[in-house]
Amino acid sequence: MAAVLTGLMRDTEASVGLVYLLIPGDRMLRLVLLSGMSREIAAPWVRIPADAPIPVADAIRERRLVWLSGLQEIAHHYPRIGIVLPYDFMLAAVPITDDTTVWGGVVLLWPVSHAPELDAREHETLDAHCRLAARLLRRAADQDPPPPHPTEPFVVHPERPSDADPALAAAALDLAERLPVGCCALDLDGRITFINTAAAQLVNAGAAALLGKRPWETLLWLNDPAFEDRYRAAAVTRRPTSFTVVRRPAPSLLFELYPDATGISVLIIPKADGTLPHDGTLPHDGTLPHDGPVPYRGSAPAASAPTLPSRLGEPVGTAAVYQLMHLAASLAEAAGVRDVVDLVADQIVPAFGPEGLILMSVDEGRLRVIGHRGYSDEFVDRFDGKPLTAPVADAQVLSTGVPVFFPTYEDLRRAHPHAPRYEGRNAWAFLPLIASGRPVGSLVLSYARPRPFPSAERALLTSLAGLIAQALDRARLYDANRSLARSLQNVLLPHSLTPLPGLDVAARYLPAGHGMDIGGDFYDLVRATPTSVVAVIGDVQGHNTTAAALMGQVRTAVHAHATAGASPGDILARTNRLLDDLDADRFTSCLIAEFDLAQHRLRLASAGHPPPLLRRADGSAEVLEVPPGLLLGIATDVTYDTMELPWEPGSVLALYTDGLVEAPGLDIGTAMADLAERLGVSGAPDLERLADELTLHVRDAAHRTDDVALLLVQRPPPSPR
Repeated sequence: MAAVLTGLMRDTEASVGLVYLLIPGDRMLRLVLLSGMSREIAAPWVRIPADAPIPVADAIRERRLVWLSGLQEIAHHYPRIGIVLPYDFMLAAVPITDDTTVWGGVVLLWPVSHAPELDAREHETLDAHCRLAARLLRRAADQDPPPPHPTEPFVVHPERPSDADPALAAAALDLAERLPVGCCALDLDGRITFINTAAAQLVNAGAAALLGKRPWETLLWLNDPAFEDRYRAAAVTRRPTSFTVVRRPAPSLLFELYPDATGISVLIIPKADGTLPHDGTLPHDGTLPHDGPVPYRGSAPAASAPTLPSRLGEPVGTAAVYQLMHLAASLAEAAGVRDVVDLVADQIVPAFGPEGLILMSVDEGRLRVIGHRGYSDEFVDRFDGKPLTAPVADAQVLSTGVPVFFPTYEDLRRAHPHAPRYEGRNAWAFLPLIASGRPVGSLVLSYARPRPFPSAERALLTSLAGLIAQALDRARLYDANRSLARSLQNVLLPHSLTPLPGLDVAARYLPAGHGMDIGGDFYDLVRATPTSVVAVIGDVQGHNTTAAALMGQVRTAVHAHATAGASPGDILARTNRLLDDLDADRFTSCLIAEFDLAQHRLRLASAGHPPPLLRRADGSAEVLEVPPGLLLGIATDVTYDTMELPWEPGSVLALYTDGLVEAPGLDIGTAMADLAERLGVSGAPDLERLADELTLHVRDAAHRTDDVALLLVQRPPPSPR
């Protein structure tokens, strides 16, 4: 697979490549291969829920190419990515799939110098490499036993010439040492791999102390998120960038960064007495970074800039800030407790550095473990159910509301002599989760090595705990409301459709993708008389318990009037008067279909509901133009016309709510015609399969916001003799 990725990047001239695999039974995408980018930058996307609004997840779900032509399009369609990587680049995500299985996906990045669209050759190259990857994965899956999935992404380094001439290397070193300006090289992780003597002197540090270190982590006056951000921008976009650092009384320094696939070359140029060293234009301002090389044209005063203090108080790094922002955006979209647990567990561990995580919630005076990573189930079970009064750190932080940090095992043992230790962990952070002044849980992070927890990191982790607490509190309320809503809806909707002689039926109900999973869509099948059956489908305005309660009243009224022998038009008129008496202040669309099993006639009436579809025995299908009456609940005295047509053997009537045919930017008339066409050409052997086919396009829609109800009724064809 590594060779496939490097070959794909070479043939498409992509700057960054990532390979994701679907984990069977886990509904997660796991990053397994990475090239052209550091693990730290990719950390927020090491594990991705398969239904997340992320390009590779969309590409896999929809089995299509996702192409994003720049920062504006990325920020518009995928704001989470725009928050963490606010740089200009192009992105393609494609699924790795064969005829039967989707194995994962590939993500490629290009600089914005790439053409606005992929050309035909690039499309063919992507397709060929993904098919090759699918064959390799199929071959691996057929092994007995199959190889395990990697737990950490493997970094694939770009190919380098293997026959480098030592004499040329020595000459290059001599060249760098003779330069009057400083120069150094960073790898893709931002670590210094080479620095010449002039550069070491300019930054006032020894070369030995800098090699293998990140400049902003070693040089205190560079320890500012703005400067680390320039490294990230260069590494991701592959575009030159620069920034100026004002140091008084020391000379100011201009840093110019030139990236490629293997790392970043940095020029360090002194600026004396507030002037630029060469002819050229000013930088963006005196201190802020800016994109592009700096072509000097003249000696001009440097822009005014604040003086950096000699010590920056351990500011938080750019990566941590962006990761916190990414997690905040993700938690804002989380609905239930399980969503919060998965986000916290799958993003904090790779992004913030702990080897272990335990997330607990408060439940009736006890701490309950709701998620963990990096621990065995047996170890975690001993913490589950601890009372809030227990003399343990994870409970005590809730009583005080103050986080506790233990930089070493000795620190933990002094405070809690009997605290269990898990497999060589040597540092811990116990963080209370407090929302609106109430304890909602606690978060325990553990680290393999001793960790000093400087003040900036403690502040970051405390902010992190606050975000998680608010999300967890919202999620618990959401789950409680959803449970109530589902209970109500389960009572109001029919549990099953009773089989009736002379009719085959199938139904589907798909709640909206967001919210309380409850709405006003409803359907029912009523045995009105010994020789007639009434089908009803409707949609009460709104998505809440009020809409569901009104839906139950409408359904009950229809049932009562149908069994009393009223015609479809009369059923609607009488139900409309009921809504007027209830003063419900909500409108309802409704469609009634009466099947006369003795005369084999079909009668229909509509109150502003989408028209039904009819498929005849010969396979032809059409949208039935039922007279559109006024929505129920608008006016008091309304009459509804009833249309009648033959009910032939083999015919299928499809009743549905607007969620099946409405979507932003889609003409509803076109959508209904397409649905009728799919109904006509379907080769489904029975109604259950047909119902699945007709709802397939909305079943996995990530951003569906309306409920979908579908009711299929068929007069069975005559039995062959």
